[in-house]
Amino acid sequence: MKLRKNAVLVAMVCVGATALAGCGGNGGGGGGSDDPFAGDSADQIADQAVKATQGASSVRMAGTAKQNGATITVDFQVDERDRCKGKMSGKGANAEVVRTGQQLFVQGDRAFWSNTLKGQPGAEQALDKLKGRWVKTAPNEQGTEGMCDKQAFLAAMDSDKSERSGMKKTGTTTVEGKKAVTLEKKKENGEKFTLHVAAEGDPYLLKTVTEGGKAPSEMTFSAFNEKVDAQEPPADQVVDPKALGKPSGR
Repeated sequence: MKLRKNAVLVAMVCVGATALAGCGGNGGGGGGSDDPFAGDSADQIADQAVKATQGASSVRMAGTAKQNGATITVDFQVDERDRCKGKMSGKGANAEVVRTGQQLFVQGDRAFWSNTLKGQPGAEQALDKLKGRWVKTAPNEQGTEGMCDKQAFLAAMDSDKSERSGMKKTGTTTVEGKKAVTLEKKKENGEKFTLHVAAEGDPYLLKTVTEGGKAPSEMTFSAFNEKVDAQEPPADQVVDPKALGKPSGR
């Protein structure tokens, strides 16, 4: 029995894209005398932020987004060596994910697996077997594509540079105690993008916010270049997905 695409799984990947869609700007000026990017336009600051964040060996991304009317929450730490661990929730369903190289493990509550297996033969029987267990699957399995893939999470930052045009520097703030320069962009449809870029050290993205529109979101970025302590679950807690549809004792 394969894991199939569902709102929660797909949203985990989409959240990154949604939050980052407005991360950047080709707009001009603004900013006060305490602006550490004085002399740089908004587009230059955004470009630096995108490159720095993509270049980090690891990053933690945590936040919320609305997808199809439901609020999806994610908290993932990923690195460029295919190690990842995190949590996600939405529509009353919750799940944890761990990736170690080419192996991906998913542990969800009953609501999560009920959504995932809905309509599949033996679904009810499988739900009992999945309680408190991890399902082992390949990262490219249907429904898990892009899950725990650092570049997949961050690819949206550079997918459409036109999204980074017309932003303006609007001052400075702090994000989780770190000084940041704020960039903003308002669209005619009422959407507003806000991007916070680290003003000290490497110019990493620290926070992105999308307000208005159909998919408001908020995402914070932290733990840059820190070790991702992702370990495989104990073997006796792992379920072979091929055995889920088989009767007990066989």
